Amino acid sequence: MHQTISMINQLEIRHFEYFLVLSETLHYRKAAEKLFISQSALSQQIQRLELIVGQELFIRTNRKVSLSKFGILFKQEAELIIQQLNKSMERWKLAAEGVEGIIRIGFVGSAMQEYLPPLLKKFSQECPKIKFYLEDLSNKDQLIALEKKQLDIGFMRANDIPNSMKIKSVHKENFSLVLPKNHAINAENFENVGQLANEPFILFPNTRSQMYYQQIIKLCGDNDFTPNISHQSIHGPTIFKLVESGLGISIVPNSLKDEHNYKVQFIELDKVPYQTELFAVWNKEHQNAALPFFLDLV
Repeated sequence: MHQTISMINQLEIRHFEYFLVLSETLHYRKAAEKLFISQSALSQQIQRLELIVGQELFIRTNRKVSLSKFGILFKQEAELIIQQLNKSMERWKLAAEGVEGIIRIGFVGSAMQEYLPPLLKKFSQECPKIKFYLEDLSNKDQLIALEKKQLDIGFMRANDIPNSMKIKSVHKENFSLVLPKNHAINAENFENVGQLANEPFILFPNTRSQMYYQQIIKLCGDNDFTPNISHQSIHGPTIFKLVESGLGISIVPNSLKDEHNYKVQFIELDKVPYQTELFAVWNKEHQNAALPFFLDLV
């Protein structure tokens, strides 16, 4: 017990910060540049940290630097300590400004087109002393941030979540076909997706949005073909630019439609048995007292 207290008294915040940057870069020169200190100063501080904790945190060879088994364990705790410090200082700053809470919200781009703006406006009106931060992230990145408690709630098009999370369906909408403006198929002569079986498709990656991806595959399968996927992107503007350039066609959530900034046409798929669904996801063990107020509106 006495040794632990002694160790804590010797540790400084910069030790954790230096360690984390080096653990990410695994390169002393690059880490030193990020920290705006000399390489020798960084090396000295890491050696000091290892002396304080009594374990070798990095394995150093002539060719590379890697984390030791003790370093891997230490990284988990260091991340929690820095994260908690940042949150505490943030709460203090907000309290000093008269703000009673903060909610960190992650979202996929299409959620901001239709669903989220009126919800955020209503929440701001009903809870003016609770602020929110917004971050545009993929489904996968939102889940990682929720696990690390870097987000309080996420809005995603995926329902395959860990047991540590809660989920609620909040919005359903049709898909829209995206074609170049001058494509032979248009709203007047479109009958089914099978007419486009020979076209290259531009889709969201399966690894980033499995539910969406599988629905598109099933939709194509219902029309007796497997799509030839030529490009992948998680960003609507990128997809539309690729379609505009004649590099393929796409199928996107209807709310992503942008008929003014690109030379593309949209055909809403309102007669197919598939819809895209938006889910709210949050950590069961969240400790944010402001989150229940937001969940009431969701």
